[in-house]
Order: sequence, then C-alpha cells, then structure tokens
Amino acid sequence: MIGAILSVLMLAGALLVGGGIYAVAKMHDRKRGILMIVAGMVMFGNVLIASIPLD
Repeated sequence: MIGAILSVLMLAGALLVGGGIYAVAKMHDRKRGILMIVAGMVMFGNVLIASIPLD
C-alpha cells in the first residue's frame, strides 16, 4: 500500500513541477508557478524521507 501512495506522490510532484514551469514560462504567472514548483519539491522530499529504511 505504501508503494502505491509513494507512486501517486511522485506523479503529483512531477505534475506540479511541470505545471509550475509552464506557468512561469508561458503564462507569466511567476508567483503561482514558483509556489507550484516548491510544492512539488516538498512532495519529492516527503517521498525521499518515507523511502529511507529505518534499520
């Protein structure tokens, strides 16, 4: 179950980063784009922390 959750988080993070880059580059909405990129990076960080074994 945890694998599926981490997979969904990775997909959501990639979509947020991609959408943020699109917002900054094409739509000239810098504030919203930067926030989307930061949110995607936070998701990647959460996946990284959750996938570290606790041995």
